[in-house]
Amino acid sequence: MLTDVKLNFLTQIAKGIAEQFGHNCEVVIHQILKDQEVASMIVSIENGHVTSRRLGDGPSHAVLEAVKKKPAKLEDHTNYLTRTHDGRILKSSTIYLKDESGTLDGIFSINFDITTLIAAETTIQSLTKVDKKEADKEPEYIPQDINELLEDLIEKSVELVGKPVALMTKDDKIKAIQFLNNKGAFLVTKSGDKVAKFFNISKYTLYSYIDAK
Repeated sequence: MLTDVKLNFLTQIAKGIAEQFGHNCEVVIHQILKDQEVASMIVSIENGHVTSRRLGDGPSHAVLEAVKKKPAKLEDHTNYLTRTHDGRILKSSTIYLKDESGTLDGIFSINFDITTLIAAETTIQSLTKVDKKEADKEPEYIPQDINELLEDLIEKSVELVGKPVALMTKDDKIKAIQFLNNKGAFLVTKSGDKVAKFFNISKYTLYSYIDAK
């Protein structure tokens, strides 16, 4: 059985966890009862309303299963889902407490009600969901003004070619400039001057690149 010192320490930890995570977090300490009619008894509980349990209540499924196993084979079970009698979903962890001889003498359980979080997650996902074809794309940039829009398009044209202007061939520049034309960049006032200067070509060459097949 749990010693008073051990139980007091665990109860202190349980209170701290419950206060940290709020009223949806239940923390339970089961004491294993050997050679008695019930396998265990709840000797400490915080926020028992989560599972509608209280001091003195008997074992859960997890506790009964643990008592049947050999203590040496018991491994802590953390971060799994459980369900209450009224259908709420809990995120649970079960820690097995053993005495100096390795005998199971208690179980420390945390049950966090995540029902409303699941509902919120579903709502959020419905709001943030995008078309499958768009999911892997980089979010489209929204420029602050027309000049920033043109600069962004020029930057994208360079990314399309995959090399800096200084290393671009004629075909590379044609590819970049036709990209700009298809994106409507030359509808921006005086964009031709800026693009020609950026690619280090004349405006005449610029227009011939636009019309190139």
